Amino acid sequence: MSDPSVRNVSSVPERLTVEWSDGGRSEYPSLWLRDNLAQDRDAHSGQRLVDIVDLPLQPRIRSAAHDNGGVRIDWEDEPAPATFSSRWLAAHAAGRGAPPPQLQVREWLMGAGLTARRDFAWGQPAVLAADPSQRLAWLTRLLQDGLAFLEGVPPREGAILEVMRLVGHVLETNYGLTFDVRSVPQPENLAYSDLGLGLHTDNPYRDPVPGFQALHALIASDEGGDSLFADGFALAQFLRQEFSADFELLTRTAVPFSYSSGNAELYAERPLIQLGAAGRVAAVHYNSRSIAPLHLAPAELPQFYRAYRRFATLMREAPYQLRTRLGNGTLVVFDNQRILHGRTAFSSARSARHLQGCYLTRDSVYSEAALLRRRNTGGVA
Repeated sequence: MSDPSVRNVSSVPERLTVEWSDGGRSEYPSLWLRDNLAQDRDAHSGQRLVDIVDLPLQPRIRSAAHDNGGVRIDWEDEPAPATFSSRWLAAHAAGRGAPPPQLQVREWLMGAGLTARRDFAWGQPAVLAADPSQRLAWLTRLLQDGLAFLEGVPPREGAILEVMRLVGHVLETNYGLTFDVRSVPQPENLAYSDLGLGLHTDNPYRDPVPGFQALHALIASDEGGDSLFADGFALAQFLRQEFSADFELLTRTAVPFSYSSGNAELYAERPLIQLGAAGRVAAVHYNSRSIAPLHLAPAELPQFYRAYRRFATLMREAPYQLRTRLGNGTLVVFDNQRILHGRTAFSSARSARHLQGCYLTRDSVYSEAALLRRRNTGGVA
């Protein structure tokens, strides 16, 4: 962010007004300003030293002036003035500026019209490790598109853990730090079979749901086993636009998910489409293999099943699916609370297929991108 220029400041007891050189105008309530004094934060950690009950009920501004690259405020009932930098005020003004690039989601509905190589980020671990700017660019695309690829990852077990140090923190589950996606006799999870898998998100029965997933192709099948991806945010938004009643029902209905194996008994309830505080789609949780019996009243079931079927039907439509084959040494990372993934069937008897996967905590991936951006921009994430 370039340093903004303040053209003029004015105030009344309840509010500060800043006029910017680009013609913009921002208002800051006095209580909000008083709640954000730099001197009320620890100088080393930046953490707040006061609570809301420690603040005056109605702080009032006596005067305000543009002063040495910032704005100085004198309070009516407090001896110490406050100074806010113009850069800080601009960054925190309501409606001014865009969120950092890693928070700017780019939805893609028509996946069949895209190709993995052309339309998504690709990188090589050695390059990303040596060049922070390229790693930041790759991570930013991952967070914007929900999906990104790495190539040249040694096709050996455990290599995925070495590479994920460039992305975020690996989450250990009942599967361990990694899990092997290959056909085994009597699998405890259908992912460990030759069957095709419809689009889904992983582990909605876990709390919290894994934030990101990585899959590394150690042995790519020569026949079948193509990877399928779709943007759950875009599909949910399409449902919202075309079938709003179904969308609303799926956002407010708690769906039970469960998983049982020799070493785990997992259960959680969450809606198929989860909204954030501002009403935007924040997560999609869809896994028909692990949905448990619903706890709805009989009269509510028909409406829910209608909405559930409509959302599931969208996922089966080929125009919304990106289809690609992971070659040996290719690794894909995707947002497990946004990107639906699946695969076509294959025959392990004719052609072996072995992917190794892991989960990453959601906050660590965003943190990695924000830290790199802060370093690249001299302290502004």
